[in-house]
Amino acid sequence: MQFALPPRRSPNSLPGAHSSRLPLYRRKQLKTVAIFAVAILTLLYLVSHLFFSSSTSIGAPAGTAGVVIVTLLDRQSLSQSYIDKIIANREDYAKRHGYTNFFASVSDYEEAISDDPRSWALIPAVRHAMAAHPKSKYFFHLSPHALIMNPTTSLKSHLLDRTRLESVMLKDVPIVPPDSIIKTFALEEKDVDFILTQDSEDLSPSSFILKNGDFARFFLDLWFDPLFRNYNFAKAEIHGLDHIMQWHPTVLARTALVPQRMLNAYSKDSSGASLDGSYKDGDFVIRFPACDEGKAQDCDELDPYYTMWWKKAKGS
Repeated sequence: MQFALPPRRSPNSLPGAHSSRLPLYRRKQLKTVAIFAVAILTLLYLVSHLFFSSSTSIGAPAGTAGVVIVTLLDRQSLSQSYIDKIIANREDYAKRHGYTNFFASVSDYEEAISDDPRSWALIPAVRHAMAAHPKSKYFFHLSPHALIMNPTTSLKSHLLDRTRLESVMLKDVPIVPPDSIIKTFALEEKDVDFILTQDSEDLSPSSFILKNGDFARFFLDLWFDPLFRNYNFAKAEIHGLDHIMQWHPTVLARTALVPQRMLNAYSKDSSGASLDGSYKDGDFVIRFPACDEGKAQDCDELDPYYTMWWKKAKGS
């Protein structure tokens, strides 16, 4: 009987002699490919990250307004004729400079503010404007008891330009006048996200500019926190802001104070203006604080200034 014999092997060949070289070579190839792949993926990540950062650093793409003017109207306490004047003032200014208006009603936020003073509604109103205009760069909140008196002046030339802002911001001054131990920082324009004024007693959020971005959303959420709203501050959101600025350096480090007349001049009949904070002809904005406290549906103090503005608007 014959049995099949296994094929003979060459005396010089050892099991796996050829196959051992091939996997080693392939491993080197794969290692090289993996290194290149990781390098390419890292590069793509960095490029995409930089692009994403620049796109969310708040430019104003074509077709979007660089500035949104936010006006919160309490239609339950203001007459329609008064509201019409405020709207006309804002619309004229926005049309001149390519800005967008966002008119909100306090009643839209009654559920959010619950039993809190109605003035707290300015915060969700600004948040609402940001959600409605996510690509706009700046949000300019302006009290309904204020008029833009210099219609030809753009916010950029007046305040937002880098050189301009850095030259007028108040440095090393008490946050809450007259003698708060917490003082403003010396900032560069690129580090500023929040611009506002103060009067003789407090910060004055009736008129402020907020730059769109992560800080803005964080700041508005912090300011509207129930902890502050339930604290029963005498001046509600104003004293809440005073507190935040003095106890939260993260916010203060992004905030620029400017002289009152640049953004929030008080009428001569209103008390509480800071030194040189009362309106003078040519100022950008005039505000009527007494109207916030009045019960009447019309603010008679506004009428002569509205006539002055109307003549300027028609003549320019």
